[in-house]
Amino acid sequence: LYLIFSSHSLVMTHFASLCSSFVYVQFAQGAVLDSILSAFRSICGEDGVLLGEAVREQHGKDESLHRCCPPDVVVFPHCVEEVSALAKVCHNHQLPIIPFGTGTGLEGGVSAVKGGVCFSLRNMDQILGLHQEDFDVTVEPGVTRKALNAYLRDTGLWFPVDPGADASLCGMAATSASGTNAVRYGTMRENVINLELVLADGTIIHTAGKGRRPRKTSAGYNLTNLFVGSEGTLGIITKTTLRLYGLPEAMVSAVCSFPSVQDAVDSTVQTLQAGVPIARIEFLDDVMIEACNRFSSLSYPVTPTLFLEFHGSEQSLKEQVSTTADITQSNGGADFQWAQHAETRNRLWKARHDAWYAALALRPGCPIAGHVGDGNFHCLVVVDPNDPEELHRVHLFTDRLARRALAMDGTCTGEHGVGLGKRALLCEEMGSMAIQVMQGLKDTLDPNNLMNPGKILLPKAL
Repeated sequence: LYLIFSSHSLVMTHFASLCSSFVYVQFAQGAVLDSILSAFRSICGEDGVLLGEAVREQHGKDESLHRCCPPDVVVFPHCVEEVSALAKVCHNHQLPIIPFGTGTGLEGGVSAVKGGVCFSLRNMDQILGLHQEDFDVTVEPGVTRKALNAYLRDTGLWFPVDPGADASLCGMAATSASGTNAVRYGTMRENVINLELVLADGTIIHTAGKGRRPRKTSAGYNLTNLFVGSEGTLGIITKTTLRLYGLPEAMVSAVCSFPSVQDAVDSTVQTLQAGVPIARIEFLDDVMIEACNRFSSLSYPVTPTLFLEFHGSEQSLKEQVSTTADITQSNGGADFQWAQHAETRNRLWKARHDAWYAALALRPGCPIAGHVGDGNFHCLVVVDPNDPEELHRVHLFTDRLARRALAMDGTCTGEHGVGLGKRALLCEEMGSMAIQVMQGLKDTLDPNNLMNPGKILLPKAL
């Protein structure tokens, strides 16, 4: 079995801190344990409290390299009131709380590194308050992006933030996720209007006011963006209100191969400088293209390649495509291979989204896939986790890569969060004073460090 590491903005996962480096908190025993479990069952029912090893392991890992750290118990609330009541029990007994959506994260964000209670939010799956005329909708944490867009299919609206995996929308808000459409539509940070949250002590708050959904506001501190990207360390997101967009009249996708990486990058920069409102522009290097060809039964030339998608009216698409084609050809790009019908487009982009799994099946190699239109890419290193010497070499490589990004005024993470692996890098990126401010916010909202402990911020020195 080989594992894979993901990089954002030139930075790969820093994996020095694994779950084994933490000291687990002893969960309650005897009469106290019985009392806690009884309280949980009184809130969300017998079927809503599970202790089995299999279900705990399922909720103790995501798709990252970080080893499974199962919680002591998994609870399945059905509404925000139940989440609040469960959080109050945990607060009273000083039990860690780990929110869980779909488990598609890549930074170990759901690992129960200090044991505790996993709040699996899959039963909270309602789509609420669709306002077509205002282009917004409110969803619970069990709603995934594919489920929302299926619901919106006949409304002429869609939610475009697309991280590839069918992640939960509240989980995407918690990690400040992004994806292939970010070059035109932005990331989760630009598309979340309001959040309902449960804090560590069970308090329910609304970051923009209960029921509010303003398109813009200057009302006080931006609490919404404080919690977007907080990865469950400040509270549990139980509802999110999202911006929607009108479905484009037409879409067309294309693939273009290049003689070199530099030619593909130059084409990207020049396309953006020309003001082409391109929806997606994705880069895959030759190793990644070969992996996708094998995994998805494709036959693209094994050279650096751009995947592009254009949205708009029929007339505007002609202009966008013509301008982009001229730019790519001036940089040595081959003629576009077109995907105009929805079925063909979906197959093309499925191959791009399956790049993660294609790389998993590749050995050896270091393929690169990049959201070049909005400035970050993934460097995927296939490694044998049972080879200590190889792990050490990859560790040294990730450090060099991370510090190269920071030296270029970049960031240690583009769209998958900090989680366990990038906490030390975050300190280097933000500086000690900014980290102190973050720690102060954490201490104010979660003074007992119950909310997803061990993530984002390094443990405080004793």
